[in-house]
Amino acid sequence: MHELGIMTGVVDAVNEAARASKAVRVLKVSLSVGVMTEAVEDALQFAFEVLCESEPLLRGAQLEISMVEPKSRCLDCGAVFSHDRFHVTCPSCGGFAELLEGKDLRIDSIEVDLPDDEPETAGASDGEAAVDGERLCDGSEGEASCGRAPGAPGCAGEAHDGCATRATA
Repeated sequence: MHELGIMTGVVDAVNEAARASKAVRVLKVSLSVGVMTEAVEDALQFAFEVLCESEPLLRGAQLEISMVEPKSRCLDCGAVFSHDRFHVTCPSCGGFAELLEGKDLRIDSIEVDLPDDEPETAGASDGEAAVDGERLCDGSEGEASCGRAPGAPGCAGEAHDGCATRATA
């Protein structure tokens, strides 16, 4: 069962990325798995679930797997074609082919919960949140809010008027 070894590497990489981003927990992991790896999707799912039980950040995370069909290029005529695991010769000329896709395993995305940047305090009004008496950007004229204090690092002030025109309390 090489699926356990594969998923051990995936869980380690996801755990490392989640910790590096200071995530509170991992919600979902999306993988692309080549059919030519001969990994069994159900076994990958089972291994992921078992491994996540011992990892606090990953406990309860979902795994989404996309199986990637093999694609090859003929070494004789250059034709690119899709095929199954067993028929790898060129359908056009019968020549040998090199595998282009279908033997990889790739982590496509990791969905995490991040901690709130700034805690909200009570007393906010008119749909605005207050942090230590300071108003947060809530966008303007239908534009998106960046949710930070006007002019703060990471404030999307250049992207919309809300930060640039909002005064602090």
